[in-house]
Amino acid sequence: MTIKQILENGVKLLKENSINDALLKSKILLCYILNVEKEYLIIHNKEEMAKEDVDKFNTYIKRLINREPLQYITNKQEFMGLEFYVDKSVLIPQPDTEILVEETINICKKINNEKLDLNTVGGDAHIDPHNNIKILDLCTGSGAIGISIAKNIENCEMTLSDISKEALKIAQKNCVGVDAHIDPRIKKQKTNNKIKIIQSDLFENIKDKFDIIVSNPPYIKTDVIKTLQKEVQKEPILALNGGKDGLDIYRRIINEAYKYLNEDGYLCLEIGYDQKDEVIRLIKETGKYKNIYSKKDLSGNDRIVICKKEN
Repeated sequence: MTIKQILENGVKLLKENSINDALLKSKILLCYILNVEKEYLIIHNKEEMAKEDVDKFNTYIKRLINREPLQYITNKQEFMGLEFYVDKSVLIPQPDTEILVEETINICKKINNEKLDLNTVGGDAHIDPHNNIKILDLCTGSGAIGISIAKNIENCEMTLSDISKEALKIAQKNCVGVDAHIDPRIKKQKTNNKIKIIQSDLFENIKDKFDIIVSNPPYIKTDVIKTLQKEVQKEPILALNGGKDGLDIYRRIINEAYKYLNEDGYLCLEIGYDQKDEVIRLIKETGKYKNIYSKKDLSGNDRIVICKKEN
């Protein structure tokens, strides 16, 4: 079969099974199998495909029909302009989460500017190279949040933490191009400490203190999970389930985070679109935080809540 024929067949099958973006997904699968760019499919549309490639394409189409996310088939997801490896062990990073990363990067820049002001000598400003910004990415999953921050902020020490050992193996795989120290419980490997990876049930195995704790925790209500798109239901329940009211993990993080924050440290949380008021209420009830604010994502939904430790 030619590229054109196999593509048409794939689109037809996906549409018959009510799969959205049938043409786009079919093209992505073909490009993945052939290891080519999309333009190749147009230029070489009359080219015959090898039988093994046709069989592979048909297998992938069936997986899509079974509502498996495309990203779990190609093991790829773009986030913050970077490509991350993903599989069924981790949530698929979403564009909505980029606002959390961008705001955390802005906070890092603010901290650096404050350091410059404090370290101006003889008119020359400098940052002490030994005074890095220490950041904890809690419930890291694929590592997309923490790694994206680390790639944008040179003077940071990033700790990626998750309860799931399988998720942390994915985070480790994604630490390409970023020096990392892997928790020996995950893999015995040491380079340097640009990024540390620690297996922990929230703060259970966390010993350090941080300038910033950032987290996109599980926040979907238990009863709501079964109403989500079938593709989303294929993602790990552990990373979705926020308990009966969706706030279980927020309660634990908010009630403990201040113990692990340095003076004037920041807590940066992603939230569900309807959770702003409840999360802010939880923060205020502790009496441990100040300067609370929220920001919306590009769709206009409340997406993050930020606060500082009350000294």
